[in-house]
Amino acid sequence: MSALFEPLTLRTLTIPNRVWMSSMCQYSAPVEGPDQGVPGDWHLTHLGARAVGGAGLVMTEATAVTPEGRISPADLGLWNDRQQEGFARIARFLREHGAVPGVQLAHAGRKASTDVTWRGGAPVGPDRHGWRPVGPSPIPFTDAHQVPAELTLDQIQGVVESFAAAARRALAAGFQVAEVHGAHGYLVHQFLSPYSNHRTDAYGGSFENRTRLALEVVDAVRAVWPDDLPVFFRVSATDWLSENPEDGRQGWTADETVRLAKVLLTHGVDLLDTSTGGIAVGARIATGPGYQVPFAARVKAETDLPVAAVGEITDPHQAEEIVASGRADAVLIGRELLREPYWPNRAARELGATGRWPDQYHRAV
Repeated sequence: MSALFEPLTLRTLTIPNRVWMSSMCQYSAPVEGPDQGVPGDWHLTHLGARAVGGAGLVMTEATAVTPEGRISPADLGLWNDRQQEGFARIARFLREHGAVPGVQLAHAGRKASTDVTWRGGAPVGPDRHGWRPVGPSPIPFTDAHQVPAELTLDQIQGVVESFAAAARRALAAGFQVAEVHGAHGYLVHQFLSPYSNHRTDAYGGSFENRTRLALEVVDAVRAVWPDDLPVFFRVSATDWLSENPEDGRQGWTADETVRLAKVLLTHGVDLLDTSTGGIAVGARIATGPGYQVPFAARVKAETDLPVAAVGEITDPHQAEEIVASGRADAVLIGRELLREPYWPNRAARELGATGRWPDQYHRAV
């Protein structure tokens, strides 16, 4: 039997296999008018194709919990009824085709208000539907980015409440997994990392203070999410700064990730989606096949929290080894699923497992 195609049960939810689609922004939502942030035909086709292709869990792109939490004006959101209705159509289609629908709830913080990536991703102002970003401290992501407005204590609580409200909408739309985005240099990660968080109040300084927002968001989401359905947390396991001490920059570390994982488990998180980086420009990262897997493996070895691994996982036998060896409970595939939506079904064939082809495609099996 293939370990990659064994089901995984978290709480009472059984995910049919361990090949999952990672969140990948599409920057394809309307930027103004009543359909601002509403998923459309592109998102249904994009996400639906991966369900048809055999992925066990299909995760939405980073979905903003507030308008100013979008990475770009063309991002998806989940703060109003029209957005909820658009997502309901997608969640229904994913479930009809055998995949578990997951939603990644996010706030971009100081990395918000940028152009789409294929136009360079530079910051945009009000003349191009932009806005002033917010963050834990008035420190811009780069010299080209706006200086973010430092969040007040009341505004921080507003962010927490926005995550909870978006989670309620996600549940009503039919999603079965809610993931809190605490990685890649976005707002929750900005609070975690001393590189971007220079606060001197209860949300800055010590590990306990820097993790306060993450835990408050998790608690708020967990409080509105059913006890029988899982909550995930996506983390950047390292900022890749402590690995290069000659840079003189202090960031979030792998040791802190292990420590956080243990705390998240006590707050009702069911799986750590383990990525890296995104907080600092110029961080030196030694990439290569499976380069982020060791961070997931360490959390798996040192805590009781299930983990998913990401990062240049492109070959079925590579993915099988990651799961079969116990280094991760699942793999999240990103760019390879952009190249090949039916990668999970091809992997099943190569590994001698049973894929999940729709009846309409029976001639190809």
